Amino acid sequence: MIKRFNCFGTRKTIKNFSLLPERRKRAIMKRKKLLLVISVMLILSMTLTVINLAIGAVNKNPKQYNSPLDYRRTTGKKVGNFKEAPMLAELVKQGKLPPVEKRLPKNPVVVEVVEEIGQYGGTWRRAWLGPSDAPGPNKIGAYVRLVRFTYDGKKLENDLVDSWKMSEDGKTFTFHIREGIKWSDGTPFTTDDVIFWYKDILLNKDLTPTIPEWLMIDGKPPSVEKVDSYTFTVTFSKAYPIFVYRQAYYGGFYAPKHYLSQFHPNYVSADKLKTMAKEANFEFWYQLFSVKNNWQQNPDLPVLYPWRVISFTPTRMTMERNPYFYKIDPEGNQLPYIDRVVHDLVQNKDMVTMKAIAGEIDMQQRHIEWTNYTLFMENQKKGDYRVIKWIDANAGAPVLYINQNVKDEVLRKLFRDRNFRIALSIAIDRNSINQLIFLGLGKPRQAAVVSMSPYFDPGWEKAYIEYNPEEANRILDKLGLKRGADGIRLRPDGKPLEVTIEFASGVFGPWEDVLNMVKNYWQAIGIKVGLKPQERALYNTRCNANEVQIGVWDMRRVCLLLINPDRLLGTAYGDSPWAPLWGMWYLTKGQAGEEPPAEVKKIFELWDRAKSAMTELERTRLLKEIINIHKKNIWMIGTVGEPPQLTIAKNNFRNVPEGLIWDDALQSPANGYPEQFFIKQK
Repeated sequence: MIKRFNCFGTRKTIKNFSLLPERRKRAIMKRKKLLLVISVMLILSMTLTVINLAIGAVNKNPKQYNSPLDYRRTTGKKVGNFKEAPMLAELVKQGKLPPVEKRLPKNPVVVEVVEEIGQYGGTWRRAWLGPSDAPGPNKIGAYVRLVRFTYDGKKLENDLVDSWKMSEDGKTFTFHIREGIKWSDGTPFTTDDVIFWYKDILLNKDLTPTIPEWLMIDGKPPSVEKVDSYTFTVTFSKAYPIFVYRQAYYGGFYAPKHYLSQFHPNYVSADKLKTMAKEANFEFWYQLFSVKNNWQQNPDLPVLYPWRVISFTPTRMTMERNPYFYKIDPEGNQLPYIDRVVHDLVQNKDMVTMKAIAGEIDMQQRHIEWTNYTLFMENQKKGDYRVIKWIDANAGAPVLYINQNVKDEVLRKLFRDRNFRIALSIAIDRNSINQLIFLGLGKPRQAAVVSMSPYFDPGWEKAYIEYNPEEANRILDKLGLKRGADGIRLRPDGKPLEVTIEFASGVFGPWEDVLNMVKNYWQAIGIKVGLKPQERALYNTRCNANEVQIGVWDMRRVCLLLINPDRLLGTAYGDSPWAPLWGMWYLTKGQAGEEPPAEVKKIFELWDRAKSAMTELERTRLLKEIINIHKKNIWMIGTVGEPPQLTIAKNNFRNVPEGLIWDDALQSPANGYPEQFFIKQK
């Protein structure tokens, strides 16, 4: 046993020190020193926060208003005359752009700034890992929806539309687009773009072989009808009141018809399209179309985002402000404030860290890992940046997904035994993992809905997380899994009980360190463990092919369950395989996959009912029934979750909010409204 202190000075006892990896044993004294440094830094940080509050420093939650009139009614303040960035004013002077008044819609969205009205100009530098890292740029500039979530995900707010309504029966949604919104090339955005997306993309089998689950009810997609140039309806075959919430996450519903129609067989002759595809080195027209419809790789594609890509090279992607962006600040300044965003290619996350501490990143959260907290704090002055903390809505970092459909029949029977899974869970010393690997900053917990969710269940969070190897051994003994001469238990078929844990290496945080500790804990109760790190794409492929025994991923997207319950349904393909064949059975209406047992069928039934439930009270009741089934069964085993999400921001990079939820459901950092970030001139 060893006594250690966490970052808040609380004394902790780490049991079974001999079970820890050798490199962890060697690192304990070093960790202790680092944790003491962190303690001092946290106290200093809190002191500075108090001082800032005392002298009147302001850092509000970001928000937006539906129109200048809405802003005035809410705040009592009138929005100023429209103004624009100097780079755009010069283009207006040259006759290359219309005046700002003609580039904005009749009712522009008003974004309230976090600290102060920003200054125009500058280039936002960040790092990325290439095209596979596309979510980085997407979550900065592409969170544009018909209706979007507020910063905390608790409410919806109008975005591309200035109004919408749902029929009393919950089947039909009527949306009204803001009149005067334009694509980045100046072409008006109308319902024709919505109908093009619906008829020519969504319903085209070549472009959309399978319609997404979130766009269907009872396996049927909606009908989308044009009412006029700015109004359209979306109608489902039965009540689907949560549709608009799910749209706020998934997006869709528009595409630039005037541009993309020139690559579509409904508008271009087959011969011409075939020639164009061949000239672009594609065999089929839909391959050409898909590339043309990729905003990151095709600078010619008109967008509605705050920035548009102007160049895409092997080493850098550059985005420049959209002169027709539809949002303004309270003083009438058209957003965004920042002229350009550049994404420099780096080889791995370690290079992101190095660029950050060297002061070569202006603002970034993606790939900024809390495990480097001490390093970031020590280099703040040198790098001229500050470290901002958000709350990571990650239920587990990582989670072990026990594949109920594993191909090995003997393991399948064991994995489906609830008592076996309980033994695996209570054999893990989560407190030691938190102290040694998470610097005491995480929360030992089960793979349960996060605490900031309206569906949080503390009983699930704490289910079977107490470290009790004696009880784990008792359970395994009772299951008849006797130990061999080497201490490894034997399967019912007489073979050594060995499991393989597969994971994507170098993806999110110190997973390998956690898994090495899990390996030692499980081997201590007689289960031999093989760790199989692999490249992310290969891991995803193996998950989809049901080749994985125990998979490893985080557990994000469990804050707003209404929009994406795939972790709980077992339909999160490619990363978290606790029930890949059962999930496939559900998604294909029994045409593929494997028929699940009654309890899992009950989960699917409850979710189908929740999708059509007309009241929040009923939806919550149904979702909590799903949670109770998971709480009992523990198909997913958590370790430590809800660590902080760090943000590195240069001291002159302003309007970055503090303490927000970091979650994929909110497309973070999009819930911080990046269009109001600015670079302060010295």
